[in-house]
Amino acid sequence: MTASKTLDTGAPVRRRRRPLLVGGVVVALVIAVALLSFVWTPHDPTLVDPAVRMQEPSAEYWFGTDKFGRDVFSQIMIGSRTTLYVGLVAVGVAAVIGVPLGILAGMGSRRLGELLMRGNDLILAFPALLLAIMFAAVYGAGTGVAMVAIGIASIPSFARLIRGGTLQVMSTEYVLAARAAGRRPLAIAVRHVLPNVSSLVIVQASVGFALAVLAEAALSFLGFGTPPPTPSWGRMLQESQELLAAAPRLAVFPGLAIAVAVLGFNLLGDGLRDRFDPKVEESR
Repeated sequence: MTASKTLDTGAPVRRRRRPLLVGGVVVALVIAVALLSFVWTPHDPTLVDPAVRMQEPSAEYWFGTDKFGRDVFSQIMIGSRTTLYVGLVAVGVAAVIGVPLGILAGMGSRRLGELLMRGNDLILAFPALLLAIMFAAVYGAGTGVAMVAIGIASIPSFARLIRGGTLQVMSTEYVLAARAAGRRPLAIAVRHVLPNVSSLVIVQASVGFALAVLAEAALSFLGFGTPPPTPSWGRMLQESQELLAAAPRLAVFPGLAIAVAVLGFNLLGDGLRDRFDPKVEESR
């Protein structure tokens, strides 16, 4: 009976770990490709060579060439670097601003918390695409505009999640004891609140990275993201539109790259959420 019970409880645990394992492997693969692109690519991804335009996949050109004669596989490699760079900065901006706002909203007075959350809702009314268009009209389209727009649009997700976690931490006995002992709010935030909501930050960062990958691709597709000649998965999709019937592979490869990256970060986020969720831990 004991062995049977062990087997019965072990299988769900392994199933919970699968998203974390699969997501970690996929994300590690994307990062490895991006790092490799710094030192090696099969061909120059920005080299225009009309003599080899529209080549089918071969031993020399693994994913073929596009209408300008550029190597598609090399562009995919450099595109992964661009996507990770934009996602990393955008998530960093959202976390650096959203986490302190969430802690302040959770630790401050009820009126202050409501005021910050209403401002949070106001930011939600401006999605990344709209913010990018607004910033592009003022500063011009570019990678920096995309990063800032995606980062600002992601702040509400961090702030709302961290506020909920902060409210839970503030009701614990050790925080109540610290407040009774006269500790300052800043000390409580740094020593007690921030360490206990760090798992939420990690999970939200992973999920936010997946959203940033999609947002960057969409902005580049519409011309508000990474400018040429720097390769971008979204712009590769945009350039392949007129050739969908003749050469669908030009859209398939960058589309698959986007899908795999988003899937990897989503699975990683789901796995981390299950790993850090106290309810899941209790059920193990």
